[in-house]
Amino acid sequence: MTIAEVVRALERWFPPPLAESWDNVGLLLGDDREPAERIMTCLTLTGATAEEAAAKKASLVVSHHPIFFRGVKRLTAKGPDAAAYRLARAGAALYSPHTSFDGSDDGINQQWADRLGLVDVEPLRPARRMNVVKFVVFTPESDVGPVLESVFRAGAGRIGDYGECSYRVLGKGTFRGDAGTNPTIGTPGVREEVEEYRLEFVAPTERVAEVTAAVRAAHSYEEPAFEVHALHDVAGTVGGGRVGNVKTATPLGELAASAGRAVNASSVEVVGDAGKVCKRIAFGCGAGASFLDDAKRLGADALLVGEASFHDLLKAEALGVGLVLVGHFASERFAVETLADRLGKEFPSIHVWAAASEKDPRQLISLTTD
Repeated sequence: MTIAEVVRALERWFPPPLAESWDNVGLLLGDDREPAERIMTCLTLTGATAEEAAAKKASLVVSHHPIFFRGVKRLTAKGPDAAAYRLARAGAALYSPHTSFDGSDDGINQQWADRLGLVDVEPLRPARRMNVVKFVVFTPESDVGPVLESVFRAGAGRIGDYGECSYRVLGKGTFRGDAGTNPTIGTPGVREEVEEYRLEFVAPTERVAEVTAAVRAAHSYEEPAFEVHALHDVAGTVGGGRVGNVKTATPLGELAASAGRAVNASSVEVVGDAGKVCKRIAFGCGAGASFLDDAKRLGADALLVGEASFHDLLKAEALGVGLVLVGHFASERFAVETLADRLGKEFPSIHVWAAASEKDPRQLISLTTD
């Protein structure tokens, strides 16, 4: 089992095109050809989680938050990216799904909504468009398997919740190589007629270069024939945040307590009238206050997030949307644990665990007066 096979599963569950444009998702460190024998999941790569991964000989770390958001000029043992340096020294790879995990159909926000028993759940900010192209590749029967395996690895073949999708039909192709050619089939200067399959599969527009390279790498022909067709944008059914309805209307204060318990938060903060009755609830894990306008537009009584700035708190008051803050760590860490369980079930031969050394960096200090 290689890291590439694990990456394919992660990208099937959390398609990279769902990620926000500013994000940095994917395999960010390491070689996907290496064996995947031990996998650790974590919310963030820190000194502690990097040390745990190294000590327990993880071959792959799946960190929700990415590394390398900006250009890296130095990677040293005492620099700002010391954790990445430690992981690299240990020979481990790192993959980050981040906002594609947040917004997938069974991602973090959806899991949070499920834990609170919401119904009629939909994205707060739907991924309305996914730009895709269609590849058409002509190949002999012996190349069908290698070509498909290569292009699927490069990110092709995903349609909605289904991966490794393709279509083929058998036909006959003709070609004649010039004097300087070295054809796989036939003789230079002679027109050949061979049975070939027409393979069709889709790919994200931003992956055209990678998929084209994958076709060329796996195809046995000196000059493989293929076409790339632009398609109309395809409407998506997933996206940022979630909004849905509770089965029984609940006061904001009680909702906040339930939300905190659902994600194992140590404390909860509320903006708005704790007695306000809430029926329609929105979610935005992490720094999710950017969804306030969406929550208001879709009639949400409250928005549940990890954290928010002071000005976002004031904005929530002005909009009349109750705001529940459970802490950035608590709003996402639970999903790192469920991801470890999911990976373990998908790959039973691999030892998978959620980082035990990870904890919320916040410390709550109770102030008392005489």
